[in-house]
Amino acid sequence: MIQKSIAGRLSLAAAAALGLFASALAAPSAMAGECPKDQIAANAMAPGATAPEGVTDEVLASIDLSSKGSAWEGNALRLRKLIVQPGGVVPWHSHEARPANILVVEGTITEYRSSCKVPIEHKAGEVTAEFGELAHWWKNNGSKPAVLYSADILPPMQDDDHAM
Repeated sequence: MIQKSIAGRLSLAAAAALGLFASALAAPSAMAGECPKDQIAANAMAPGATAPEGVTDEVLASIDLSSKGSAWEGNALRLRKLIVQPGGVVPWHSHEARPANILVVEGTITEYRSSCKVPIEHKAGEVTAEFGELAHWWKNNGSKPAVLYSADILPPMQDDDHAM
């Protein structure tokens, strides 16, 4: 089900989305932490936590993309704010059917990626793209909450507005 947003929340979400893209353009050197080239491998990281823990997930806005043609039927573009408490977890999930861009606004968060043998640390101001055969999970190993904004395309098979 797609969340209906009131005009004020939509304006806030639009401003946040604009900030997300402006941050990415204004600071290309602040791209997210990467997997060291010598640590990249297929199926390098086993699946991790399977349930969210210590994370709030607020859908700020959602746009039904069905009007863009039959190929988009049932898809939604959504913007979310996630707050991951210290020790909190965003569970193991895949991005084969759901591309996303993540902006870390506050704190730090560690990514455990299927294609990397070592964890990847992401800091405030960094942006990471999640696309294709990527599967991963995230954990806040820091002492402060991590605040993330996620812009993704939710496919029709996802009936949960809060699918990670």
